[in-house]
Amino acid sequence: MKTDAVYYQIFPIGMTGAPHCNDFKQAHRILQVKDWIPHLRKLNVTGVLFNPVFQSESHGYNTIDYRKIDDRLGTNEDFADVCNALHKNGLSVLLDGVFNHVGRQFWAFQDVKKNKWDSPYCGWFHINFDQDNGRDGFSYQDWEGHQELVKLNLSNPDLRQYLFDSVDQWIEQFHIDGLRLDVAYCIDHDFLRALRDHVKSINSEFFLFGEMIGGDYNSLLREDLVDSVTNYECYKGMYSSMNSHNLFEVGYSLNRQFGKDPWDLYTGRHLWNFVDNHDVTRIASQLSDKRDLPLIYSMLMTMPGIPCIYYGSEWGIHGTKGKWSDAPLRPAIEKPEWNELTDVIARLDRIHTSRASLYDGDYTEIYKRNEQWAYLRSVEGEGVFYLINIADSPVTIDIGEPVKGTDLMSDTDVSYENGIPMDAKSFKIILLK
Repeated sequence: MKTDAVYYQIFPIGMTGAPHCNDFKQAHRILQVKDWIPHLRKLNVTGVLFNPVFQSESHGYNTIDYRKIDDRLGTNEDFADVCNALHKNGLSVLLDGVFNHVGRQFWAFQDVKKNKWDSPYCGWFHINFDQDNGRDGFSYQDWEGHQELVKLNLSNPDLRQYLFDSVDQWIEQFHIDGLRLDVAYCIDHDFLRALRDHVKSINSEFFLFGEMIGGDYNSLLREDLVDSVTNYECYKGMYSSMNSHNLFEVGYSLNRQFGKDPWDLYTGRHLWNFVDNHDVTRIASQLSDKRDLPLIYSMLMTMPGIPCIYYGSEWGIHGTKGKWSDAPLRPAIEKPEWNELTDVIARLDRIHTSRASLYDGDYTEIYKRNEQWAYLRSVEGEGVFYLINIADSPVTIDIGEPVKGTDLMSDTDVSYENGIPMDAKSFKIILLK
């Protein structure tokens, strides 16, 4: 597992302008991603996470066929071409593994609908044929009350083999480097353990990270399960701290996760960090003060974990989660843009991937007030000092000792004897001497 990474998340059905409901008309929209490669290289990301790309009924999470690229996006050959181009440019590729449930049009479920208990695929689902008053003449488990999503029985050996064979195809045809496991908090641990053993036997560096909304991350973040989980705790803490001018909130979370004893919950592990994604309101719409945009990205790139940028947010597009639709979060974008925010993020990406203390180092909180915060990231032979001031006025942060080093944003030598002056709405990242 590579830890010196910054990922870029693409929701392909949205970004490429595909119709929300599958029209099953062959298109080649996924090839648009190749045009984004110069942007990704300039942004200094190291890999791409694709949300669902396989044949589905609509949004991608209601899979119909695990072995066929969605018609709206293109062909398997199209996607192999895209993955090959990304790899040639030094970018790794992660796919969204949707293994908890399928769409009602999934071929095996269609067979069960037709043949009922005589179907060889009955055991692939949690079906009760005694409840014959359902829409199909039987009832079945779904995902969180969504009947259009049929829950899979991941303990079934034939289903497991089908899914593992599908992953093998992805590895062979697309040379993927890892998987995001959708709703991993719902997935049977025995299945996760078997999946991990399977993919690691093929590639020991294969990366598995799971979606967790809350709870104890250690329930999945284990040597025999997944390498990382989504850090929703700090996602909420970051924007909430900015909006409330209370950095104690996110500071508490990071100290709880990575501080010294008695906390130390996830020290040595690498959580998946983000300020927005395909399921939550865009960060430019979430923050009350748009001057905080570069500040929150500076936090994302210096805190412990693996940072991920959601497509379009690097130049500050807006999008608010709707009550019944996530479409505003997943817009079509013809081509990438670049502005001052993108400049800052590109520089931060480069700093993150070039300093071992930022991607593998310890975390020590040095200073904290409502509107100021400082912490040290350190690894043997290297220390990086991060400071932030979210106030509307300049301040001096006095940590009680001189600070000398290199300001990594400006690449200039700095020396502070009596406190560190901070402009309003500013941050500093200092490589210590």
